Parts: sequence; C-alpha cells; structure tokens
Amino acid sequence: MVIQHHYLRCHNAIMRSTVRIDDDLMLELKQRARDESVSLTRMLNRTLRAGLFQAQQRGGGGAPFRQQSVAMGAPRLDIDKALALAARLEDEEVARELSLRK
Repeated sequence: MVIQHHYLRCHNAIMRSTVRIDDDLMLELKQRARDESVSLTRMLNRTLRAGLFQAQQRGGGGAPFRQQSVAMGAPRLDIDKALALAARLEDEEVARELSLRK
C-alpha cells in the first residue's frame, strides 16, 4: 500500500536530470532568459520543445545521403596478397629511411 500511495502521489512530479551544456549555449540561454524575464529552466524547456517540434516537422531532415561511386579501372597491383604487398611497401619505406640517415 505504501508503494502505491507513493507512486500515486509522485507520478506527476517534475523530473530532474543533469545535462552538460556547452558554455556558449548556456550563455545564450541565460541571455535570452534575462531578455524575456523568464527562468533558465523555462527558457531551456521552450528551446528544446521548439527544436524537437521543428525536427519533427522536417520529417527526418530530407533525403538520405547517397555516396556517388566512380569506376577506378583495373587494379594496377595484385591485391590478392594485400598483406604481402603491405609488408613489401613497409620494408621499402624502412630501407629508404635508413638510407637517408647515412
């Protein structure tokens, strides 16, 4: 009974949460709250509602991104043995660096 009573009494309670807001955004929110003579909480809620409503109205932000592909032609190297190729290129680079130290 105590649990139900507690639930019935508190289910409409204001939810509190800790969020991290970038400094520039917080300064802007505080300035707007002062300009409109409202609390920071009210300004933050109003701004979040407006942003969420606007995003909902856009319906997902438009067409999805599509990457255009282009033909690169035939490979100039045999890529079937990619690890061997990578090792050979690394060995060549190490040899080049060693030759520059002389």
